[in-house]
Amino acid sequence: MEELKELLYKFLNEKLVRLTISKPRSKTEAAKISLRPVLLGGKLSFQASISRNNQIFHRNFIKDEAVGEILKWMEIYRQLEIFSQEGQATVLVSKKGRVGIKEKKISCCVKQQDLSHNRKKKYILAPERKIDFLVDLGVQTREGKIVRTKYDKFRQINRFLEFIEDILPQLPADREVTILDFGCGKSYLTFAMYHYLRELKGYQVHIIGLDLKEDVIAHCRELAEKYGYSGLDFFVGDIASYEGVSQVDMVVTLHACDTATDYALDKAIRWKAKVILSVPCCQHELNAQIKNDVLAPVFSYGLIKERMAALFTDAIRAQILESNGYQVQILEFIDMEHTPKNILIRAVKKGRAKDGEEYRRVMEFLHVQPTLAALQDRGKDDKQDA
Repeated sequence: MEELKELLYKFLNEKLVRLTISKPRSKTEAAKISLRPVLLGGKLSFQASISRNNQIFHRNFIKDEAVGEILKWMEIYRQLEIFSQEGQATVLVSKKGRVGIKEKKISCCVKQQDLSHNRKKKYILAPERKIDFLVDLGVQTREGKIVRTKYDKFRQINRFLEFIEDILPQLPADREVTILDFGCGKSYLTFAMYHYLRELKGYQVHIIGLDLKEDVIAHCRELAEKYGYSGLDFFVGDIASYEGVSQVDMVVTLHACDTATDYALDKAIRWKAKVILSVPCCQHELNAQIKNDVLAPVFSYGLIKERMAALFTDAIRAQILESNGYQVQILEFIDMEHTPKNILIRAVKKGRAKDGEEYRRVMEFLHVQPTLAALQDRGKDDKQDA
């Protein structure tokens, strides 16, 4: 590894653009590790971003520490790539530990890097740009500045739009896209979806917001009419009984309480919605059911039992979606410091159904019967009777 050590000392400086470590030898390791130079207290350091289970963890090192950590990492990873203003390098490590290094000069100029520790975040909705619905919903001032107490809401809106940006290739571009937002509430994200898809991306969309609160829906209708959002409708209605459309491309359900999420997911599955974005809330159902002799000592702590029941609820929901041909990711919606209810279930219809017996074994192990599983079984029975 001496040659690799010399290479690292050569390139770990303020001119480094990025260093990426990938291809772990074990599935238990982080999928990717990247390093970039940062200035901490006026001194050059290197920040490592470690990607693990859809989360990113950060660690900061001085140069000698960074070299030492990278050498350790390369004992369990097979590839390292360096991109710098001074050149490029690729490092491959064989199964027997042989290190192969290829260097080459860059063919054009590379932009000087921003070495600040907290680089300015690039938002989909620019914070310096006045957006009418953000003003009327109290996120921006009349001058277009973000209200100080609403900055978390602004970040949440942009984070949500990032999830939508990721799934844009899954939405049809040659016809109108129908999106249903169950439990839309004040509709911060509903208006943001319309603004992003229709005005920024040029999609033909029909977005339907559904909520039980008549006064909230009336206000949303007024705002949609005020902005001339012809493809945005709001209705008072219940998730379980809504039958206003026959085909839906994307279903959104954010903070639908307890089993309301299950009814929304069941509807989405029946419609064969291409995309589902769901942020569950208040998962009480399994907490009252869950029972297991092996886990009884763990479940004796009320808070632990409550949190485990909530996690099992969402994991089983994800498995049921996979059994219906969805590719599912469990993602962090917003930072844990703002709310513990931060899980987002993102499902994309791929057509490859997974064996449903796996999640049924989990249900049997925990002695639980989630609403979504019962709704799916009922739907299958109805088809057989028909």
